[in-house]
Amino acid sequence: MKFSPTSLVRAVALAVVAPLTLAGCGPSLPNDPQFVVDDEDIGGPRQVTVVLDWTPNTNHSGLYLAQAEGWFAEEGLDVEIVEPGETSGLQLVAAGQADFAYSVAEGLVPARAAGADVVSVATVIEHNTSSLISLSDDGITRPRDLEGKRYGSYESGLEKALISKLVECDGGDPAQVEFAPLVSDDFRIGLTEDQFDAAWVFDAWDTIRLGEVDGLDVDTIAFRDHFDCIPDWYTPLVATSRALLDDEPDVARGFLAALARGYDEAAADPDRAARVLLDAAPELDPELVTASARWLGPRYTSGEWGTQDAEVWDGFVSFLEDEGLTEPGFDTDAAWTDEFLPAGSAGRP
Repeated sequence: MKFSPTSLVRAVALAVVAPLTLAGCGPSLPNDPQFVVDDEDIGGPRQVTVVLDWTPNTNHSGLYLAQAEGWFAEEGLDVEIVEPGETSGLQLVAAGQADFAYSVAEGLVPARAAGADVVSVATVIEHNTSSLISLSDDGITRPRDLEGKRYGSYESGLEKALISKLVECDGGDPAQVEFAPLVSDDFRIGLTEDQFDAAWVFDAWDTIRLGEVDGLDVDTIAFRDHFDCIPDWYTPLVATSRALLDDEPDVARGFLAALARGYDEAAADPDRAARVLLDAAPELDPELVTASARWLGPRYTSGEWGTQDAEVWDGFVSFLEDEGLTEPGFDTDAAWTDEFLPAGSAGRP
């Protein structure tokens, strides 16, 4: 089946309650040369491997624009973009078999808790763009409307904690929400064939696909409208290893400088960003990609691209700790840095 970008995020969310198996601790790592950093070409461009979090989509627009424009080459970098296999990008970065990876905060926290010294160095989108989606006929327009309804679940602790908190904050009874395991994440089929009543999606992809491209009459409950109840958090983000930051800080600065140019261009000219992405991934639906790029353009940032906020990180980790989804005492400050962005350490207090 063809999964959406939401699939990996929900699967990664499972890692919050199922500790990550660290790369380098077993025989499961791929030996494919595409995952091995090649430093033999001394004096030439630095070979850099970037692992996506899923198949190419508009979350990656800035990366593909920077590649197409030669902005990585201008920084002395020869960047290879690879899609993940069974081993996640964070695992590959932790093992030194990739330099950067697209990931999510709900994946990075358990990875670090399990001993992987991976660090978020940029957020791709300024605020969380997740929503709960449902058919309008079901009348789910606010969290408490989920009472007596079926939520299509990947059965992760993070999902249950977030949905329950949303319903509770709206005066509803979380115990009356049925968590129905997803058969697949083809949300169109799931909704129209009455497999579930609501599901967690990304507005920039699934909401646009279902509402604008497929023409379904849908309602959404945006997480960003309820940050007084649940935390904001960074999804997706760009991560690397502390070893790379310590040993090759210029590589991190050069990579992020080019990447920031890419996302600035994607924000300024979404249609061009869509064309570049479609050139790299022609299997994608042009209507969906164009609409998604236009929706995301103004949401990449309201200031300097990539900058993170200590309050966002602290709030998310506190939520995980309060819900028993990570052990108390997590070192949040060590999990992220803005130091290597063109804007410097803007997000630090």
